[in-house]
Amino acid sequence: MNFISRCAVSFAIMSLFFVTLAAQPSSAKSAAEINQEVDVALNHLYATSPAAVELSKVAKAVLVFPGIVKGGFIVGGQYGEGALVQGGKKVGYYNTVAASYGLQAGLQKFGYALFFTDEASLKYLENSDGWELGVGPTIVIVDEGLARNLSTSTAKDGIYAFFFDQKGLMAGLGIQGTKVTRINP
Repeated sequence: MNFISRCAVSFAIMSLFFVTLAAQPSSAKSAAEINQEVDVALNHLYATSPAAVELSKVAKAVLVFPGIVKGGFIVGGQYGEGALVQGGKKVGYYNTVAASYGLQAGLQKFGYALFFTDEASLKYLENSDGWELGVGPTIVIVDEGLARNLSTSTAKDGIYAFFFDQKGLMAGLGIQGTKVTRINP
């Protein structure tokens, strides 16, 4: 692919990214909208991941971000809103924001859920003024291999992250460097 073709593809990807961002509501979602999206996302996650169901039995709380939009070309970003579910009730609302740079291109939408299996990790979230994932409590990313062997007896203290509903194309998927902050929708 020559230089002009690469520039044209880059322009098309960035145009798609900005059009998608422009299509997002200009204001934050309401608590009712977040609640509905979180319920749908958790039901879908539990229907597709027996490991998530098992972990939910011992989790102190679950922080769910149902629809995160990530995009970029060289410079990228992501944003989403979600809720902390404790005892079946939404007890707090959070956003997740990240910026990145490097060799990247694409646009993607996905969700993730963080299962807090001990009080110390949950208190860290509640007491922090914006929590950068990867700093603080240990987070274990649950992939298909780990999910096959994960049970309430093998889960240790900490936080377990499940990704779900991935759509679009973006090189790489991670949460390190992501900042989670409490919001008031």
